[in-house]
Amino acid sequence: MSDSLVVCDVDPELLEKLKKFRFQKETNNTAIMMKVDKDRQLVVLEEEFQDVSPEQLRNELPERQPRFVVYSYKYVHSDGRISYPLCFIFSSPAGCKPEQQMMYAGSKNRLVQAAELTKVFEIRSTEELTEQWLKERLAFFR
Repeated sequence: MSDSLVVCDVDPELLEKLKKFRFQKETNNTAIMMKVDKDRQLVVLEEEFQDVSPEQLRNELPERQPRFVVYSYKYVHSDGRISYPLCFIFSSPAGCKPEQQMMYAGSKNRLVQAAELTKVFEIRSTEELTEQWLKERLAFFR
């Protein structure tokens, strides 16, 4: 086994799905969860969620395996405006296998660039993902 950083490509079908996700007209919280297919060295779709709160999404994340999530979140600004920012969340829990963490960490930037995302966050424990946590992060982007 090589110690070099493995950077996975993004599955073309996933890229197409992310493009459609970006331009969807949903007015509720939706998410796409992705994982690394180690054998194919590809980032692939794992699951899609409709009308999912940050807490519900947290419960779907594996506690001991990394995952990528693109989350469209209904954000109400302090002045009452509503926006639907696309948030990229990299879940990299402590206790993951180092090889897994390396594959995900090495593939993160390629996925973020391919999906053209700017709101990029990382959590080290699934417990961090709450509505309050997300609002605090998004407040930075006013």
